[in-house]
Amino acid sequence: MKPILRVSFSGQDRLGRGKMELLEHIQETGSISAAGRAMDMSYRRAWLLISELNHMFREPVVESQRGGQKGGGAALTPFGEELLRRFRGMEMTLRAAIADDLNWLEANRSSADASAKKS
Repeated sequence: MKPILRVSFSGQDRLGRGKMELLEHIQETGSISAAGRAMDMSYRRAWLLISELNHMFREPVVESQRGGQKGGGAALTPFGEELLRRFRGMEMTLRAAIADDLNWLEANRSSADASAKKS
């Protein structure tokens, strides 16, 4: 079992593991399209998610460069790096805070074999 953190702001803005994973891939590849491909996502979908993130906060999360000799690219801003670091920290805090309860839940789950026998 793994708890999943999702932050819902007022309105429709949401921050969760998908957007954070996309940021990690941009950080690794320097490219929105490569980050999208790593997640089996179209460039358009990846770009829309980045646009959402960039409009969600006072500071941009990702900066992109078009064309040029290296063909453009993308990078997390210092704010984007801090956002990613803090979100991953919140996930660790969440897991640690409810670890005992998760262990209890897991210990009290019926096994797949037991469920099949009941059917």
